[in-house]
Amino acid sequence: MPRPSPTTDLVVCTVPTYTEAENILPLARELLALGPQFVVLVIDDHSPDGTWRLVEEAAKSEPRLHLLHRTTDKGRGRAGRDGFVRALELGASTVIEMDADHSHQPRYIPVMIERLNRRGEQVGLVLGSRGVLGGRDAHRGLFRQLLTRCANLYIRMMLGVTVRDCNSGFRCWRAETLRAIDVAKTFSPGPAIVQELLFKTAQRKIGIAEVPIEFHNRLHGQSTLTLRILLQGYTAVLKLRWLALTGRI
Repeated sequence: MPRPSPTTDLVVCTVPTYTEAENILPLARELLALGPQFVVLVIDDHSPDGTWRLVEEAAKSEPRLHLLHRTTDKGRGRAGRDGFVRALELGASTVIEMDADHSHQPRYIPVMIERLNRRGEQVGLVLGSRGVLGGRDAHRGLFRQLLTRCANLYIRMMLGVTVRDCNSGFRCWRAETLRAIDVAKTFSPGPAIVQELLFKTAQRKIGIAEVPIEFHNRLHGQSTLTLRILLQGYTAVLKLRWLALTGRI
């Protein structure tokens, strides 16, 4: 991979995937078009639709596209953890975390990076947020919006965090933050990695900011998020609280 110039900070966009063959390459092209300092790292859990094969083939002619092909120890949380570790190994100064289904729009990334690097403020994590002024859920009914608000209230109460969109998986991390929270030791196997890393960041009193985004429904394919996975996530929040109370996190 060509090294960035001495005045350019490397931005690694980590994109965990599972059955995202229709979405991943168009998304990767959008991300790479943001600038020469951008690298895309796809972390695929051996998708049966061949997502990883598409990325592997495209990477042969695009040195800024990388594939981390995982065949064991599968799960959203473990894929996210391994992606962060690989991003740091690649020399990232900034790491973007996002979904592959176009619910997270690349056009917000420059705004998130600008907020992370704003002078005079100590911010180590920026969330793309539906919960602050200007942010919203696009194309979602009132019930889904109410469910999101209730979930955020529950997480804020349990974990003592003050951000408005605790469930946002669209994030802009300073590399130093990921090292400070020892991201390689992340233990959540599923989507609760989002709450785990948010909680660890807040615990270490690292500054967290939010910028408004419009959250879209997925462009193609079917979501792998089920009611069972959602309930596991809420149980995981209780576990995080218990670990904190007993001094194990």
